[in-house]
This record gives sequence, structure tokens and C-alpha cells, in this order.
Amino acid sequence: MLNRIVDRLEEGLILSFMAAATLVTFVSVALRYLFGTGFTWATELTIYLFIWMAKFGAAYGVRTGIHVGVDYVVNAAGPALRRQLIIAGFLLGVVFTGVIAFFGARWVIFIQGTGQVSPDLEWPMWIIYLAIPLGSGLMCYRFLQALLRFRRTGRVPEHALGQDSGDEAERPS
Repeated sequence: MLNRIVDRLEEGLILSFMAAATLVTFVSVALRYLFGTGFTWATELTIYLFIWMAKFGAAYGVRTGIHVGVDYVVNAAGPALRRQLIIAGFLLGVVFTGVIAFFGARWVIFIQGTGQVSPDLEWPMWIIYLAIPLGSGLMCYRFLQALLRFRRTGRVPEHALGQDSGDEAERPS
């Protein structure tokens, strides 16, 4: 139940960030074209929205198996070695994203203490930098999920072309 809530929240955030960035960009360009003026803060907001979308999108990629990976060596290995390589890959993903989340949280705390604000929007920068620990923390969680699922079932997440986002397939190792 909790996983379904997290899944839908993740998908909703990605969709919202993408839609907001598209809408802000469209309206700003239309205003500039039609009236010679636009939003001075549109570019900055769009950049921040895409950063947030990318961080949460990376976690979505781990969950659905659409992350780009080079698995030539893994696929060429025998079953026993393949299993160890897949586990090692997931563990490296957990460690890497966990470290990024930890140090990202420390960075957010530091930036919050400086009182920095963004140039055009004048938003507190610590809110913008929250994308680092939140997105990396979610990605770490997704690597842990995939690792535990692989140890239990021997299957890794795999996304098939034309497949709905909620219907992730799993491919045997």
C-alpha cells in the first residue's frame, strides 16, 4: 500500500514538474512574441523544474527498469557470476545514491544557514537544492527495492516498449 502511494506520488511529481515547465515556457514565449514582454523569471523556474524532474525521474527509471545500462558483461557471464554482478550493481547503486542523499542533505542545511536566494524568483536556495537529497534518497530506496526483489525472485525490473508506467515487467536474471 505504501509503495503504491510512493509510486503515484513519484509519477505525479514528475508529471507536474514537466507540465509546469512546459506551461511556463509556452506562456512566457507567447507573451514575448505577442506583446514584447515575458516573465523575467521563466528561464530560472524552468531550469529548477527540470532539475527536480530529472532527480525524481532517475528514481522512476530505477523502479521501471528504463535506466540506461551497459550489461554486455553481465549478459555474457554464467548464471552464478551474473547473479553476483547484478547484486553488486544494485549495492553500488544503493551506496552511491545514499552517499549523494546524505551529503545533499548536509549541503541543504548549509545553504539554509547562508540565507541565499535565487536571482530572479528570490526563492530560498535550500528549497531548490532539496531536489538532491530527496531525489537521491528516493533513488536509493528504489535500488533497495530492486535488490530485495531480485534476491527474492531472481528478476530485475525491465520496461517493455509501449508498456504503461504502472505495468513494469521483470526479466529473469
